[in-house]
Amino acid sequence: MESQIVLEGKGIGRVFGQGELAVRALWPTQLRVMRGEVTVIIGPSGSGKTTLLSILGLVLTPTEGEVWLQGRPVSNASADALAHLRRDRIGFVFQQFNLLPSLSAADNVEVPLLLRGTDRKQRRSRALDALRLVGLAERARHKPRLLSGGQQQRVAIARALVTEAPVLLCDEPTASLDGATGKALLTTLQSLAKQTGRAIVIVTHDERVLPIADRLIEVVDGHAREKTERGAGVQS
Repeated sequence: MESQIVLEGKGIGRVFGQGELAVRALWPTQLRVMRGEVTVIIGPSGSGKTTLLSILGLVLTPTEGEVWLQGRPVSNASADALAHLRRDRIGFVFQQFNLLPSLSAADNVEVPLLLRGTDRKQRRSRALDALRLVGLAERARHKPRLLSGGQQQRVAIARALVTEAPVLLCDEPTASLDGATGKALLTTLQSLAKQTGRAIVIVTHDERVLPIADRLIEVVDGHAREKTERGAGVQS
């Protein structure tokens, strides 16, 4: 039976600097990210939540503990191997959409596949499928300037989905969106987790995100702990 654990932090922690200049950003943390679930990591600025997300995303190496991705440890992976894992197994969505203004929505979504050397026909087919998942198939030919903020963020999500990565890491995805647009985006993320089985992790200080959480992790002063509250869908 396939494990439901997609991404796991086993005692992961991080210290920046050495000696008297050492600063503890994250204390040893146990965290499991599951298929089909939305894990929300909350905490104030400077609490360590971005450090935690960066370690889970294989961008930052923990100074203790190790990350396991799809049942395998990555601590001994080379820099090239880590780059390939980030490209193929982990999708990233940021507060800033980072779309290329000269490209259409579909072309923007194709970029990760272009970097992998996927042929043109397959790139376009998969880009359109990803846009369809986020409800933007009819906007495939539109350039970013013709899209609303919420639509641009959904294009960014489609770009993260197009490689069929099992994990989607989102850093403050609603921060630049208004209430209604942010709510619609959260509904999209929640649906993606349930319908596609992807594991979605959202780091935020935005309380609008809390209702969609299957797991809620609070980070305070570098200490991460799972809270017992659970979301029950996007509330009105």
